[in-house]
Amino acid sequence: MAIRRTCSVQPALPSEPFAGPFALGTLSGPDGPAFPALITPDRRALDLRPTLGDATATTRTVLERWDELLPTLRALATDAGVERRPLADFRVHAPVEPRQVFQCGANYRKHVIDLHVAHRDPADGRSAEEARAEAAELMDRRAAEDLPYVFIGLPSAVTGPYDDVTLPAWAEKPDWELELAAVIGRTAHQVPAHAALEYVAGYTIANDLTDRAGVFRRDMPQIGTDWLRSKNAPGFTPLGPWIVPAEAITDPGDLRLTLKLNGRTMQDETTKDMIFDVARLVAYASHTARLLPGDLVMTGSPAGNGMHWGRLLRDGDVMDASITGLGAQRTRCVAPDARPAARATP
Repeated sequence: MAIRRTCSVQPALPSEPFAGPFALGTLSGPDGPAFPALITPDRRALDLRPTLGDATATTRTVLERWDELLPTLRALATDAGVERRPLADFRVHAPVEPRQVFQCGANYRKHVIDLHVAHRDPADGRSAEEARAEAAELMDRRAAEDLPYVFIGLPSAVTGPYDDVTLPAWAEKPDWELELAAVIGRTAHQVPAHAALEYVAGYTIANDLTDRAGVFRRDMPQIGTDWLRSKNAPGFTPLGPWIVPAEAITDPGDLRLTLKLNGRTMQDETTKDMIFDVARLVAYASHTARLLPGDLVMTGSPAGNGMHWGRLLRDGDVMDASITGLGAQRTRCVAPDARPAARATP
């Protein structure tokens, strides 16, 4: 993931507080490289490279040594003698460069029920209430008996929490998807659900932008979904601003997600509505893959996407996204430049 620098310092950052005595971030000064930082609630930052003894360290370096460094981070956060600089002096980047991104689809009960009702066969003579009741029963059965739906995203789609997002010319129906993302802090492979949260270092905010027109292959419908084309354009995963340690989040199953488009609330739901909770998602992903420190496990998006509202993203739109205890991000959508852009498919 390349660090994007569109200006040296970002103006008018959201000031939503985060839980706990500290969080982790990735910052840069006007002319220097990005570096791992400890952020305190008074919006001040401490460069962690001297503590790590490594001038090239990144936030992923911290996560690779998470169990060892956590006591040190706690002490630094409360040490009045440590000099910290105002956060406003720096540019805020995505808090980590993941090696792997695991994404979960269809994981919020109300959202999936809405989709079930909206896309039912036109010849279906049942009322919407009857269709919702059937879908609700299916969701309950799925939670009890089925497996999560997890697929792979590209780290190159990750961008900063305050960076502009370029809407590609080929994206016909760009949409938003606010999500809670778990950040892995210990290598995890085939871990059981009851122990899975022990491998989560912290949590952050992700917005999983999706071109709805590109989700399904019109040329080869039997293949199904095309997540490469629909979700992985550069900048399609605004991330952060912070990684808040898991110990500061009392219950990841009871966090409120809110996304506003140009000031209007579009998504407003809690993680209580998840079909599969964070532990089951981490365990499921680790059953096949080896999860590494710094990897993201994104947990799906609640109801209230653009397709629901009949209003998709366009040039000039501003998205404000927040999750309880994790801060807030603000991203602006911009049109591509005047150079001709090739379509992803004919």
